[in-house]
Amino acid sequence: MSAYLQPIRRHYSITLPIKTFHVEIAVASRLVIKASLYYFVSLVFYIFCSTRLRFSALAGSINSGDISSGMENHGVGIGRVLVLAFCIAGIWSAYIYQGVLQETLSTKQFGQDGKRFEHLSFLNLAQNVVCLIWSFMMIKLWPRSSAGGAPWWSYWSAGITNTIGPAMGIEALKYISYPAQVLAKSSKMIPVMLMGTLVYGIKYTFPEYLCTILVAGGVSAFALLKTSSKTISKLAHPNAPLGYGLCFLNLAFDGFTNATQDSITTRYPKTSAWDIMLGMNLWGTIYNMVYMFGLPHGIGFEAVQFCKQHPEAAWDIFLYCLCGAVGQNFIFLTISRFGSLANTTITTTRKFVSIVVSSLLSGNPLSPKQWGCVVMVFFGLSYQIYLKWRKLQGLRKKRKPM
Repeated sequence: MSAYLQPIRRHYSITLPIKTFHVEIAVASRLVIKASLYYFVSLVFYIFCSTRLRFSALAGSINSGDISSGMENHGVGIGRVLVLAFCIAGIWSAYIYQGVLQETLSTKQFGQDGKRFEHLSFLNLAQNVVCLIWSFMMIKLWPRSSAGGAPWWSYWSAGITNTIGPAMGIEALKYISYPAQVLAKSSKMIPVMLMGTLVYGIKYTFPEYLCTILVAGGVSAFALLKTSSKTISKLAHPNAPLGYGLCFLNLAFDGFTNATQDSITTRYPKTSAWDIMLGMNLWGTIYNMVYMFGLPHGIGFEAVQFCKQHPEAAWDIFLYCLCGAVGQNFIFLTISRFGSLANTTITTTRKFVSIVVSSLLSGNPLSPKQWGCVVMVFFGLSYQIYLKWRKLQGLRKKRKPM
């Protein structure tokens, strides 16, 4: 863990006085480590129980006297717990550290000249290239029959929104803090329900509306509360309305991207997760290359020049992209072994831990009222997960033969 926190110490060593830095970072580090370990164990236990991984086979085998069969089933159960713990650890470590790097690249002043990395949308191109190479390697290492899969050109429309949306989310870090960005991007249910109600006439239940009200109210109150001067001083161009606006546009584009991906997998059911990753990042690389290097006043050359002058920034960008690619592996593994609901639970709790890490370790203090807003939002998200789990249990009971 100390090795994991070393890059954080390196990035933020200039933000605190030398005499007090080690004391403050040590206390904050212990708090984060203890809270994360407790949260991690609790999450493993919760998901393991909610997916109904019970040792009924073990009990039945003992009653029948087949001890060896019972031990075998018990081993399978323990193996699933270990795989689940491995998935949670992978998603948390990859995306929490990616968040640290993202915040560093958006706020840190590099080199003796103290320049900021202003070309944050370049991260989107770098991420596309790394994930494109990564998915190509995975397909070659574990080849499958490509018959029935989606053709590469079918991702062109989703590639457009997947290029614009994340770029807006990253650009928002110039105007709002990282905790504010994470909180705003956690409210994906709001545009989904608005579109469902206004466009498609979908009727939702009262608990679902309650979840949305909690999330919307928490995000709105957080945005209206005063941000600390220390946090504002780290931003390149403080502008809360513009920052939150970019985050919500990011959510809108993500909604179209997800809907298009669902449509592709419905039409081509044999399409694998690696095929989707390859197709999306192929088109994302094409679009970003044209935008960054092909158009007049493209920022690609300036971003490359900045990386040459500041190798530390280039290394951070590479690690940022690598974390995204590795995190995708763990997400695919979690969905394939435990389902999308378990993955949603893990990624939602990861966002909360990211806010805690940013507040305690990255110098973004939150007021008690802001913490109340954070708890309000994640209570709404947790309640939504519980509603999905209860609905899933109801469907399972209906499918059981009488």
